[in-house]
Amino acid sequence: MKTLFTLAFVFFAGISAFSQDTHSTESQLKQLPSVNLKDMNGKSVNTAAIGVDGPIIISFWATWCAPCKKELNTIHELYEDWQAETGVTLVAVSIDDEKTKSQVPVYVNGKAWDYMVLMDPNGDFKRAMGVNNVPHTFLVDKDGNIVYSHNNYAPGDEEKLYKELLHLSGK
Repeated sequence: MKTLFTLAFVFFAGISAFSQDTHSTESQLKQLPSVNLKDMNGKSVNTAAIGVDGPIIISFWATWCAPCKKELNTIHELYEDWQAETGVTLVAVSIDDEKTKSQVPVYVNGKAWDYMVLMDPNGDFKRAMGVNNVPHTFLVDKDGNIVYSHNNYAPGDEEKLYKELLHLSGK
């Protein structure tokens, strides 16, 4: 019985820690890793040199993930205002594999997302970023430092992300 209790405690403590937001301090900033991915048109993009001047939101998602799509569709409604206010660029990184990656452009174009969409069918960038499940969203400063991380999605999480974005932008 004691072993069962211990296992249950470790399991629930792990879940609790796993779903929390993380904020990086200057002493523990992690750089955006360098991984070559392709966009939906097949153009190669290096993740460490995405080529934007302001902050970046990186959102790992998949076409089969309902919370992922809900998060990105919710942000889509706010994105134009966020861009105008902070200069943010959102990069949606699909982790769809070879079986489902053909559905990515169909979904993205159907929703008229104006995000940069990168394909990570082998999970190379996902592993480099320490992503275990989706959705997983990161905020990266203009110098390529990961300053915020959030796993999972619940309505209202976009407001937390927006507050972090404002803080990063000095607003």
